[in-house]
Amino acid sequence: MVREQVRIDTRTLQWKCVESRTDSKRLSYGRFILSPLLKGQADTIGIAMRRALLGEIEGTCITRAKSAKISHEYSTIGGIQESVHEILMNLKEIVLRSNLYGTCEAAICARGPGYITAKDIIAPPYVEIIDNTQQIASLTEPIELCIRLQIERNRGYLIKTSNSAQDGSYPIDAIFMPVRNVNHSIHSYGTGNEKHEILFLEIWTNGSLTPKEALQEASRNLIDLFIPFLQTEEENLLFEDNQYMLALHPSILPDKLVKIRKNKKKIPLKSIFIDQLDLPPRVYNCLKRSNISTLLDLLNNSQEDLMKIEHFCIEDVKQILDTLEKHFGLDLPKK
Repeated sequence: MVREQVRIDTRTLQWKCVESRTDSKRLSYGRFILSPLLKGQADTIGIAMRRALLGEIEGTCITRAKSAKISHEYSTIGGIQESVHEILMNLKEIVLRSNLYGTCEAAICARGPGYITAKDIIAPPYVEIIDNTQQIASLTEPIELCIRLQIERNRGYLIKTSNSAQDGSYPIDAIFMPVRNVNHSIHSYGTGNEKHEILFLEIWTNGSLTPKEALQEASRNLIDLFIPFLQTEEENLLFEDNQYMLALHPSILPDKLVKIRKNKKKIPLKSIFIDQLDLPPRVYNCLKRSNISTLLDLLNNSQEDLMKIEHFCIEDVKQILDTLEKHFGLDLPKK
């Protein structure tokens, strides 16, 4: 457990982690402060951050299971202590971390007698099992059990329907939210017109993200949601006060921006997001997980930096270089 004394800086707005601990592989806790805030601002930020932490962060879950031995969701299998329903509920509790885009497949193949745990899941390399000790089933006889799994990355809830079984596979309720709970509280200090507030945020996660990672991802998601309000209807993605500007090729501009380009207005690099670059979903997802959200972020990296990104290969880097050259006439240094 890490604790830091809370110190108030009345000059600049800043945040700090004042407590951090890992209670188990599936439970992490963090306590953060943001100060100094004017009266009423702490509540505004606290409510927005709580909703973003609980609803805007993606997580990874097992959403479907299929086995030739399963005849019905509420049936039992000879030689297995748990019912099929109990096995599905155990699969629901498995905590995963990934930079998956959409869905992928995994499998379990084990022979009894013995216990089947999360370590028996054969998953793609970009899917990480947080707690290998999570129990799935107990085999009491020398039988073989094979289960095919569907893993999905999403946000919020996924509630199965009674008629959603397909080809003998069974859906599993999914809670994609890696943040389990959030509390915010406010401490006021000062008097009269000099009254200020400190916002305290408490965050509990399931171990797939640290509370600090969750806080930063929720903040980025909130910023992405509010950015459109900073744009005028006519100029769309144009900001005049940014020093990093780029004149785009007409072929990638909307028709209504061609006229603006002819008037020598330029588009700032920080307002061009990587989802506008027509990159493959997997490449886009890897960049987002590395906190690369805009063209400016991308240009701050070298080819060597990109190769260090998890699950990145030389073909991915070449595709990014081709996109930068084709649309912007830009290149990335090798080192």
